[in-house]
Amino acid sequence: MLSESSSFLKGVMLGSIFYALITTLGHIRIGHRNRTHHHEHHHLQAPNKEDISKISAAERMELSKSFRVYCIVLVKPKDVSLWAAVKETWTKHCDKAEFFSSENVKVFESINVDTDDMWLMMRKAYKYAFDKYKEQYNWFFLARPSTFAVIENLKYFLLKKDPSQPFYLGHTVKSGDLEYVSVDGGIVLSIESMKRLNSLLSVPEKCPEQGGMIWKISEDKQLAVCLKYAGVFAENAEDADRKDVFNTKSVGLFIKEAMSNHPNQVVEGCCSNMAVTFNGLTPNQMHVMMYGVYRLRAFGHVFNDALVFLPPNGSDND
Repeated sequence: MLSESSSFLKGVMLGSIFYALITTLGHIRIGHRNRTHHHEHHHLQAPNKEDISKISAAERMELSKSFRVYCIVLVKPKDVSLWAAVKETWTKHCDKAEFFSSENVKVFESINVDTDDMWLMMRKAYKYAFDKYKEQYNWFFLARPSTFAVIENLKYFLLKKDPSQPFYLGHTVKSGDLEYVSVDGGIVLSIESMKRLNSLLSVPEKCPEQGGMIWKISEDKQLAVCLKYAGVFAENAEDADRKDVFNTKSVGLFIKEAMSNHPNQVVEGCCSNMAVTFNGLTPNQMHVMMYGVYRLRAFGHVFNDALVFLPPNGSDND
C-alpha cells in the first residue's frame, strides 16, 4: 500500500512538472502566433554624430527639450545604502525619478507597492507611472538600485527613435524561444509600449501576476512574455561599433576581462564610449562613477557636442 501511495505521489509530481513545462512553452509560443506582423530581432544603433551636427541650432534646442525620461528604481529595505547612492547620483539627471519600495521605509521617500515579489513590484510601478505620467513623459527607464545610468547618453541614443512606436530596448538575452531585455542593464519602454502593456495588465490570460505555473520565472522574462502579446519585442541597443550600450556588469569587471582577453587593447576591448548603463556597483563605486562621468574635466580641453540636454527645472544635478 505504501509503495502504491509513493508511486501515486511521484506520478502526480511528474505530471505537475510536465504540465508546468507545457504551460511555459505554450505561454511563450502563443505570443509568437499572435504577432501582428513578421518581426525579427534586430540591433538598434545610436544616431550618427555627423547627421546631428547638420541640424540647426533652433532644432537642436527643440530636440533637447522634447526628450523627457521618467526613471523607475525598484528597491527593498536591504538596498538602503544603494538607494541613498542612486538618489545622490545619476537619478538627478532624469526628468523625474521615483523609487518604488516593497514596504514603507521612513528614511527615504518612496511609493510603497506593498509586495516583495519583483514581478508584482514591476507591474505596479509601470501601472502607476503610466496612469499618472502618460501625458508628461515619452520614455520610461526602469533600473535596479545597483545600476548606474548616464541619462544624457540614453537621450542621445533615443534621438531618432519615435516614442509613438513600440520600443522595448536594452541588453537582450535569449532563453529558449524567448528574447527579453535583462533588467540588470536597465529596461527602456516608449510611451506606446507602456500603453500596450497597461492594456494587458488586467488580462490574466495574457499577462498573469504569477505566470500560472509551479515555479517562477524572473520579472524581466515575465515582462517580455506580456509584451509579446502586445506585439512588442526586445531589441538590443548598440553603438556604431556594435558594442552594447546597456551593460549588465560593472566597469571594473569589464576592464579586468579586457586586460585578460585583449591586453594590448584594454580600452577598445572594454566598453562603448556612449555607454548608458553599468550594473553591479557598490555605493562607493556609484560616487566614483559620478565623479568620472560628470565632474572630472581636462583643463584646456573643450568638448564640442552638437547637442546639449538641459537639466530638468529645479534639478540639483551635476
